[in-house]
Amino acid sequence: MSRIGNLPVNLPKGVSVSVSDTNMVSVKGPLGELNQTIDKDLKVEVVENQIVITRPSESKNHKSLHGLYRALLANMVTGVSQGYKKELELVGVGYRAEAKGQQLEMSLGFSHEIILQLPKEVKIETKTERRSNPIITLTSIDKQLIGHVAAKIRSLRPPEPYKGKGIKFVGEHLRRKAGKSASV
Repeated sequence: MSRIGNLPVNLPKGVSVSVSDTNMVSVKGPLGELNQTIDKDLKVEVVENQIVITRPSESKNHKSLHGLYRALLANMVTGVSQGYKKELELVGVGYRAEAKGQQLEMSLGFSHEIILQLPKEVKIETKTERRSNPIITLTSIDKQLIGHVAAKIRSLRPPEPYKGKGIKFVGEHLRRKAGKSASV
């Protein structure tokens, strides 16, 4: 079992945390505010600029919840202080992306354009330069939400293993397959 739950979460300057009676943790920072409900068995305290989570027993369930909620709170603190950013790259001839407000219009080689409505918590930018692949940049304070949106966009045209065409994360390494070998 992981012992990640025993580590306290350090609070950077400008971040404040409040815990209600119903185990609702609210984290406020310069970029925004996030809320998370914690399991009723766990106890959350703010001690000397650190969030400390304690579990009532050493059962497997309590240990796993301990590590889970500690990681979620750490992600919330990072989100409201620094934010999260994901970049996706469109690899393929004729693939393009354009952001119009909270809508993302993409041409991915299908017979029609794909239009995605994004949540208001996620900000989107697209960059298209000559002789390079279009790049979609997502920014948000919520790590779960930005990961979900990025995975949804990637699932529209996942990269294929032969030529690497499709939507991939910037810096993602794809395992390539060899094509057909010519018979002699």
